[in-house]
Amino acid sequence: MSLIFAMITFAFVMSISPGPVNVITLTSGASRGVLKTLPFVSGATVGFTALLFVLGIGASQLIEQYPKFMEILGVCGALFILYMAYKIAMSDGTLSTVQQKQPRFHEGALLQWLNPKAWIACISGIAAFTTQGEFSSLLLFCGLYFFICYVGISFWAIIGAQTRRFLTTKNHLLWFNRVMGGSLGVVGIYLLLS
Repeated sequence: MSLIFAMITFAFVMSISPGPVNVITLTSGASRGVLKTLPFVSGATVGFTALLFVLGIGASQLIEQYPKFMEILGVCGALFILYMAYKIAMSDGTLSTVQQKQPRFHEGALLQWLNPKAWIACISGIAAFTTQGEFSSLLLFCGLYFFICYVGISFWAIIGAQTRRFLTTKNHLLWFNRVMGGSLGVVGIYLLLS
């Protein structure tokens, strides 16, 4: 039972801690509400769990053999994060959900596959909680992580939606988008330069 508790704790901390996916979710929740953010949340959860599963069944061995792959992934991930930061920062500040493009399911899934934080969480989680060739522990970890990841990312959408009442004017939302986009941009630049 202590292994399951450790898995849950690890998954919760990694899912709830700030990162590119959570910043985008927070911003979308603030400008579009929780329900319209759920496709992105679902995509990010499915994308992460799929990455965890694929790495768990052996792709991590390929990464060890080809360390340049992680370097290329890091650059691609940082560039995608910068692109998403630009989209958020350049939002026009309107409260209308018709005029703004909401993040979609496939963007959430793709972001996880390009997100260095997701790769690190997967590889370290697999190393800590699964044993080579033991498929049942991988399935348990993936199942727990799916649920916890969905709850953790959804939390950011709820927080974003709660801030919406403070974003009552176009100018407030415009500045909120600039700050969130800038914050995400800093993460992307940091990842690009590290």
